[in-house]
Amino acid sequence: MSGANGDRDQRRMPTRESYVEWRTATTRWRDDDAYGHLNNATYYELFDTAVNAYLYDATGVDVRALPQIGVVAETGCRYFREIGFPEPIEMGLVADRVGRSSVVYRIGLFQGDSEHAAAEGRFVHVYVDNSRGAGDRPVTPIPDVVRDAVVRLLRPDAPPEG
Repeated sequence: MSGANGDRDQRRMPTRESYVEWRTATTRWRDDDAYGHLNNATYYELFDTAVNAYLYDATGVDVRALPQIGVVAETGCRYFREIGFPEPIEMGLVADRVGRSSVVYRIGLFQGDSEHAAAEGRFVHVYVDNSRGAGDRPVTPIPDVVRDAVVRLLRPDAPPEG
């Protein structure tokens, strides 16, 4: 990215200071695609892992066994530069919004010494009734143990919960 547009894109790229919590993932040979960079599907696996590993560690419970569980309602990714095997990936995590029944996360992927994210994911969990099995499960409030964990991911300058 060069020139005026590249400079503007560089400013929009999230930096390490944009995130509250950190995890590291080891890349694997199979994570790269035929072009030698991280496969698109692997980015989404890393986003899922960052969020759910944080929830397990921060709550101290098996979040899959709670009466209300978070299901993914939306994901997205902005790619800024290539990353891939063999270097580890640092995953920064922040909550943009904690609502009554949903959480909006952003996950930045970093590789090497760059202060700018190589990619940033958006990941939305909506909490549903876990006791009804598959099919229609009404939206429910976030369990208190999860809410206590995710509010710690809000940046101090974030808007109030809603």
